Formats: sequence, C-alpha cells, structure tokens
Amino acid sequence: MKKENHLFYQLVCIVTGIVLILPVIYAVNISFMPQDEILTTNLHFFPSKLGYLENYKVVFMHTRILRFMWNSLVMAGVSSIVRVIVASLAAFSFSFFEYRGKKALFALVVGSMIIPADVLVVQNYFTTAELGLINTYLGMMVVFFISGINIFVMRQNFLSYSISLKEAAQVDGCTNFKFYLKILMPSNIPVITTVFISSFVGTWNTYLWPLLVTNTDAMRTAQVAVTMLNNNEGSNYGVGAVMAAAVVILVPSVAVFLLFQRKIVGGVMAGAVKG
Repeated sequence: MKKENHLFYQLVCIVTGIVLILPVIYAVNISFMPQDEILTTNLHFFPSKLGYLENYKVVFMHTRILRFMWNSLVMAGVSSIVRVIVASLAAFSFSFFEYRGKKALFALVVGSMIIPADVLVVQNYFTTAELGLINTYLGMMVVFFISGINIFVMRQNFLSYSISLKEAAQVDGCTNFKFYLKILMPSNIPVITTVFISSFVGTWNTYLWPLLVTNTDAMRTAQVAVTMLNNNEGSNYGVGAVMAAAVVILVPSVAVFLLFQRKIVGGVMAGAVKG
C-alpha cells in the first residue's frame, strides 16, 4: 500500500512538473521562430529551422536589456542582503533575549504574513513619493527590506539552539554580537542561503512596485521593460523578440535556483525543525 502511494505521489509530481514547464519551453521555442512562423494559423511547438537568432539580436542590439537587467540585479541583490541581515537580527532577538513586549512584537510579525502585499502598495507609494525616492534604487528596494516570513523561518531555526550555548560563549568572553556573527550565522548557512535566494528570485521577478516607482527608461527593471516592449513597442520588435527578452531575463533566477537548490531544501527543512 505504501509503495502504491509513493508511486502515486511521484506521478502527481511528474504531471505537475510537466504542466508547469511546458509554457516555459514553448516560450523558449517561440524566441527562435521568425515572426511569420509565430503568427501562422498552423501552430508549431518547435521552430521549423534551427539556429534562428534574429530575435535575440534585436533584443541585445535594439533595446537596453542589459541596463534593465542591471537595475533588476541591483534591486534584487541589495534588498536580499539587507533582508537577510534584518531577518537574522530580529530572529536572534526573538530567540535569545527576554524583554517586555516580545510576544506582542512577534505576533505582529506573524500577523504581517497574512496581509497581502498589494494592500499596502498605495500607501507605500505615497510615502516613497513624499520622501523623494521616485526613480531611485532606494525607492525600488525599500519595501523589500523586511519580510515577516523570513523572520519567522530564521527564528524557528534559531530556537533549535539551547540558550546555554549563548551563556557558555559569554563565559568565555564572547559578546552578544560576536555570538551572532561568529557562531550563530556560520552554523546556519543553509537557512541564510534559503532566505537570500527566495528573496532574490522573488524580488527579481516582481513587477508592480518597480512599475509604480520608476518612470524613466534608465531606471526600468527587466520585467517592466519586457511588458513595455509588448504593449508599446511590440509592433516594432515582434512577438519573437518579446519572448527572447523574456527568456533572457529568466536565465539569472533559474541559474541561481539551480546552483543553490540543495541548500534551499536544507534551509526550508531546518526552518521547520522547532516551533
């Protein structure tokens, strides 16, 4: 019976994987097709001829795709680093210190996890505009600096360490910050990697917030730029070029995920060890 259940779950995972990956494969195939082949009434899943790279030439020679990707990289990279620092320090506080209002503060963190991010978009936009952060990297990144779910995951992992470990380190002359920096952080690399990669991929793929706080081409992110190619300039570049641009900006997030896949799984499992 257990073997049959195992096979059933494997089959479900395989079917789900195929359903999820087919649109991506189709988009990649379209990026290698000429315009007339894409718009024909006879649908093609695979390109009729190999080696057609005109769509990619258009993307790299006639658009600012590298600039757009640089903006996305800065936004995702810096905000993810800050998020790791903020989440780890908050989790350290919740795990190893006792102070008035600790439970209430942690309840607020948990409560923030159930609030959809889109609910706060309007207020965040007005605040960002009043601070003069429109069309700036800081304005693009600031809303991603804190994440309740990341604080929760790191706190759950830190709770697996006994408070006596910190007390023993203090006996040997280790300060709170040294304990955090020299002992706690190095021993939690899988969780830190999970928080960083999940933050990086999520921020890299975000669309709405960068669209709202940028209105010049120099500050557009890759995702916003691709949709603008499709809406405003698609008649010049064609569907194939738009798909080529989409494939190009997909590469970094996929590469990061594949490189750190094992650490991500290990970090998620570690974060669920103790409640």
